[in-house]
Amino acid sequence: MNWCLFFVVALGLDLAMAGSTYDYYRLPTALLPKKYNLRILTHLENPEDLKFSGVAQIKLEALQNTRNITLHSKSLLIDDSKITLTQVNGEKKDNCISSTEVNAVHDFYILNACQELEAGNIYQLTLPFEAELNKQLQGYYRSSYQIPETNETKWISITQFEPASARLAFPCFDEPGFKAPFVITLGFHKKFTGLSNMPVREIRPHETLPDYVWSEFEESVPMSTYLVAYSVNDFSHKPSTLPNGALFRTWARPNAIDQCDFAAEFGPKVLQYYEEFFGIKFPLPKVDQVAVPDFAAGAMENWGLVTYRETTLLYSAEYSSLANQQQLANVVAHELAHQWFGNLVTMKWWTDLWLNEGFATYVANLGVEHIHPEWRAKERESLNDLLTTFRRDALESSHPISRPIQMVVEISESFDEISYEKGSSVLRMMHLFLGEESFRSGIKSYLQTFAYKNAEQDNLWESLTQAAHKNGALPENYDIKSIMDSWTLQTGYPVINVTRDESGKVAKISQERFLLNRDIPHDQRKGCWWLPLSYTTQEEHDFNNTLPKAWMECSKSGESLSKTIEDLPGADQWVIFNPQLATLYKVNYDAQNWKLLIETLTKGDFESIHVLNRAQLVDDILYFAWTGSQDYEIALSLIGYLQREREFLPWKAAFDNLKLVGRIVRQTPHFDLFKSYMNKLITPIFEHLDGINDTFSSIEQQDQILLKTMVANWACQYEVLDCIPKALAYFQSWKSSPNPDETNPIPTNVRRTVYCSTVRHGSDEDWEFLWTRYKKSNVASEKRTILSSLGCTREVWLLQRYLELSFDPKEVIRKQDSTLGFQAVASSEVGFLLAKKYFIENVDQIHKFYHPLVKSIGRLLSPLSEQVIERKDLEEFKEFINHSGESLSGINQTIQQTLEIMLTNVQWKERNYDQFSRSIELVL
Repeated sequence: MNWCLFFVVALGLDLAMAGSTYDYYRLPTALLPKKYNLRILTHLENPEDLKFSGVAQIKLEALQNTRNITLHSKSLLIDDSKITLTQVNGEKKDNCISSTEVNAVHDFYILNACQELEAGNIYQLTLPFEAELNKQLQGYYRSSYQIPETNETKWISITQFEPASARLAFPCFDEPGFKAPFVITLGFHKKFTGLSNMPVREIRPHETLPDYVWSEFEESVPMSTYLVAYSVNDFSHKPSTLPNGALFRTWARPNAIDQCDFAAEFGPKVLQYYEEFFGIKFPLPKVDQVAVPDFAAGAMENWGLVTYRETTLLYSAEYSSLANQQQLANVVAHELAHQWFGNLVTMKWWTDLWLNEGFATYVANLGVEHIHPEWRAKERESLNDLLTTFRRDALESSHPISRPIQMVVEISESFDEISYEKGSSVLRMMHLFLGEESFRSGIKSYLQTFAYKNAEQDNLWESLTQAAHKNGALPENYDIKSIMDSWTLQTGYPVINVTRDESGKVAKISQERFLLNRDIPHDQRKGCWWLPLSYTTQEEHDFNNTLPKAWMECSKSGESLSKTIEDLPGADQWVIFNPQLATLYKVNYDAQNWKLLIETLTKGDFESIHVLNRAQLVDDILYFAWTGSQDYEIALSLIGYLQREREFLPWKAAFDNLKLVGRIVRQTPHFDLFKSYMNKLITPIFEHLDGINDTFSSIEQQDQILLKTMVANWACQYEVLDCIPKALAYFQSWKSSPNPDETNPIPTNVRRTVYCSTVRHGSDEDWEFLWTRYKKSNVASEKRTILSSLGCTREVWLLQRYLELSFDPKEVIRKQDSTLGFQAVASSEVGFLLAKKYFIENVDQIHKFYHPLVKSIGRLLSPLSEQVIERKDLEEFKEFINHSGESLSGINQTIQQTLEIMLTNVQWKERNYDQFSRSIELVL
């Protein structure tokens, strides 16, 4: 998924407001919330005074004797004179609050009771509170949309509590381990609709406010505070309940309800699939999914009330590409998978966030594949997870999947590629080496055992070990904890070195951590991962068997134990380890094996190698060439086979790597060589796919549409054949349309390419035309495409103007989308220096613009990190970081990774540039 000032107002009581004596980052465990009754009155009528007020009634069980009640509260006005505390079991007794303390570091609100709360008793604590509906996209906040016909602004309220923002909305025990049922009652003007986690139980008039109502919702199942959700809005909805399924509704602003059809159809289907997959019925009576105009994260899995950015829930067949549609399906599948993994069973503490996010990412791949097998999405998403992990986790500054968490900002930083994509990749690995029956029965046992409770990764390992031993999927002397702890508790992943003897029949296998920074000595690259070793040979080419033929083990002290593989074919036949990239490791072969693989790829039956392994070979060889452990001549010889390749996955692996090399080389005198090379590489596939001509409707395989979309983008970047003239012609045809906001003749799948190419090669007038279309568009995915394209211009003044528009709160670009504008400018060769200068000079204002969502600042650094290639520029940026202090606080992990990426670019330029240029000349 995707932090303020602490207010306590004493009214009528002379309560001491001492600094807190309790300073541990976790809540005390003396008290346990048993049930919340929340009443929240929301005012949306006056745009100048959008606010809410409420009362939290919390039933508490005392597990130990205590005088202190410590909970979370942040930016709430609390009327201390109206706080009550009563013992409600046995003989009812009134207590009182003698004083309060705050700890602003940990957002603690500490109430000191007049009399000791005694273990075994039940108490009721009642706290009134109020606050403004903030603009910060967290807690209980405001969002808006416009009615184009009248230019009227409509306001709604919505929540975003993960990871630690429920405390911004009501006083609570805001940690995942404090689960409790909630009874929520929302008060609002009767012209609005109220939504929450559960169905409405009763609507009744407000006692004193005319035209206001109270909407009381049914009591929820026990859940963590970060999953509580509610909204007051005037949205429309589309019902789509399946037989015997939960009530299912998809909500959006009224003028976008026609874009809900796909999500409304897909959502119930994937929910039903999960019921079958997990063997556990969805436990709530309904699901609402809501498209929110202002939303910081991609989506949020609130139990029964799932919230989304508009780009991840709304789909328009007229404006959205196939890639948009598949991304939407993946996000919906991800959030609904959380209803079991995360909501039903929740991690005990944020250390194991990956149990939520890794599982939802992986299981979403299975769900989308089940419902749309024609997309072939499972292989593509699995490869994407692996490629993302290979890149991020090759940094020394990466972190373990399961990591200690002591501050809220550290929780926020954990919502990254390691928790999501690496988590997904290691779960896929486990699924493949355990087999279907053991994996699913272990998961089902885990979910049943810990339903409505909290768990940690060791609990999952225990369930899976039992299932594996029962089914014979794992040797009795092996256990999942030993294997998987090596993947979740240490940073990085291994490269295995495969060296065959002269006969070729015996191979020695060793492993070490793979790092992009080759200046790190070998003794600091040690590490040991338990590796299920699967492989196939040129003779058998059996890529379907991913079960391990052997294991690389670790000693009890964590040392790597080398492995010898015997009975391989002769030295004239290749061997490929890791069929279908079943496990997260890279493979470097000896020279002879690479030579045999290159011969098959370039001259032989290259399709006899599984498509995932062709992608693996491309990705591995380009990584090894980058780090200097292979020669670029060998790497370019291998990827030269791509002129024969007609599948998406190997091209995806190649382009991901060549993009990074291209961003360095385009700043050098030899870019013309690289451009010629890319032309030669891309031309055959571009011609095969008929350029950017609109042949999409005649393409039977859906992933070929994605391939054509991707190739067209690269072809226009490197001016292959007629790509640019065709793109310009498409755009001019659109400009000539009598009503360009209603009619767009550009094929949806290549709009990003056409827009960018035209803005890059066209006129100022073309830029203005596109900017006008952005302001008038009603489709979020189209707006996003335009934002990513406006930065393609080479006009400095337009780029400068666009940077300023992106961070102007009075402009039409929503805060959540401002990063897109900056990234678009920073990614171009002309815009890079402008964006870097703008960021450095305006970092204080940018910090204020995003605060408290500082994670957004980190997103601005990625395109900058990829283009610093000189040591002096790296040192300058380090100096800037050192002097920016508060403005870059909260993104320390991102900063360290940014600096390391810059360093590896500098190393590449110093070590590889001349050799790379010579190798390019040879293949041309």
